[in-house]
Amino acid sequence: MEQGNETLVREFVFLGFSSLAGLQRLLFIVFLPLYLFTLGTNAIIISTIVLDRALHTPMYFFLAVLSCSETCYTFVIVPKMLVDLLAQKKTISFLGCAIQMFTFLFLGCSHSFLLAAMGYDRYVAICNPLRYTELMGPRVCVGLVGAACACGFTIAQIVTFLVFHLPFRSSNQLHHFFCDIAPVLKVASHHSRLSQLVIFTIGVFVLVIPLLLILVSYTRIISAILTIPSSTGRYKAFSTCASHLIVVTVHYGCASFIYLRPKSSYSSSQDTLISVSYTILTPLFNPMIYSLRNKEFKSALRRVMGQTSYPIH
Repeated sequence: MEQGNETLVREFVFLGFSSLAGLQRLLFIVFLPLYLFTLGTNAIIISTIVLDRALHTPMYFFLAVLSCSETCYTFVIVPKMLVDLLAQKKTISFLGCAIQMFTFLFLGCSHSFLLAAMGYDRYVAICNPLRYTELMGPRVCVGLVGAACACGFTIAQIVTFLVFHLPFRSSNQLHHFFCDIAPVLKVASHHSRLSQLVIFTIGVFVLVIPLLLILVSYTRIISAILTIPSSTGRYKAFSTCASHLIVVTVHYGCASFIYLRPKSSYSSSQDTLISVSYTILTPLFNPMIYSLRNKEFKSALRRVMGQTSYPIH
């Protein structure tokens, strides 16, 4: 496994929190409860939507899929990160790194297209309420989720193939806490310009196209809301979209900063900080933004808790 007196890389070493060596145990104590809370709230959301028939609507179907996606997304990265915070040697095998990148990209790209589908759902609900049931039937909803997953799977395959077919012989130290695209490319022996161009183009496709679709949906939604005569009606219509807009802003803001900036502005410390926000903090806030502040969801949660507490009645 040697070529040109250089040994091929068999594993990678994570250096994401190396500058905080004295605080890693403290970070573990902080991150572990946040991660467990995220898992718990997403489990509550999914089970409530499944068990309460009043929530068997397209909006809550997409929300359940989003919660499931975020649970899997964090599971790919956070448990390994927590173990590494307590470990002396923070390594991952070459194959393990490729699998982590593929799964992370698959779920992340699917997430972007899923947010676009949720924007379309809100557009139909507000702009075509009389045809909502017809236009957003079960087959359409499942088809939109399937299309989002198919796009995510295809993109993840292409990017992972391009990245891990580059030669890795110079260094195996990743200045990150998981196998993201930029830090892995940085340790490749040489970069193919074509590979980098393709990866950047795919990043634009994943982020810009869904965002444009969301903007088109909300342009029409806002136009429709402005025609509602009562201020109460306008407030109710907009409140159904506010949570989605907040999540979209956070998701695309973080992702655009990481994947659409010039390579010359690459900073591993900034990337680590932003990555912590979208792997731990964003999945923590999303359930609270989407569900735990939603009156309809809270009523359904009380009903489900009542049924499980008193099953005989």
